[in-house]
Amino acid sequence: MSNTPTPHISAKEGDIAQTVIMAGDPLRVKFMADNYLDNPVQFNNVRGMLGFTGTFGGRPVSVMGHGMGIPSIGIYTYELFNFYGVKSIIRVGSAGAYSKDLRIGDLVIAMGACTDSNYGAQFGLPGTFCPIADYDLLVRAVDTCGKLGYRHKVGNVLSSDIFYHDNPHIEKWVNMGVLAVEMEAAALYMNAARSGNRALALFTVSDHLMTGEATTSEQRQNTFTNMMDVALSLI
Repeated sequence: MSNTPTPHISAKEGDIAQTVIMAGDPLRVKFMADNYLDNPVQFNNVRGMLGFTGTFGGRPVSVMGHGMGIPSIGIYTYELFNFYGVKSIIRVGSAGAYSKDLRIGDLVIAMGACTDSNYGAQFGLPGTFCPIADYDLLVRAVDTCGKLGYRHKVGNVLSSDIFYHDNPHIEKWVNMGVLAVEMEAAALYMNAARSGNRALALFTVSDHLMTGEATTSEQRQNTFTNMMDVALSLI
């Protein structure tokens, strides 16, 4: 019996490309489909989580939302990797900067993802798993940033379960060299590892937790295009 469609994705087998670029905001996904893809076809709107498949540079690619937080991206990426034959998922999202070397609009390429989530407990490992990016995707993303002249930093991020935090302990993460905080990469990297597939998370700095600088929701939806250029160069 086929596992598709799933309770969360209405696509049929073959509707989704082997490379999927994902964003938390479905409207950012629609922006990518409208502005980057040739002949995009919508394959999902369950719970408003838009997904489209088209081509870019003649190569098939899908774009899809994953919602906010580790439980949400955990469901969508599990189904894509395990039920739809997806081989690579590239997340493009916003992040809050910790590092003093980052500015609004800079790119962060997540080599690894720390987390305060208990998501990894399901695997029953006798220790602590370190969620990391696919090396080939990482190197190629760094190379693309260099060629396009995009300001970027590579390193560790924090995937936090908590947005409004009573005790964020930012300085402790800063002391460990963590560049920025977001909410999904660790689960993406764990699901990729468990399914034997590839993943990379790219971020645009939308606000700075140390300086208080910030962008609007409209800017985050429509103007964070450098990371999209990088992600599409990897398909």
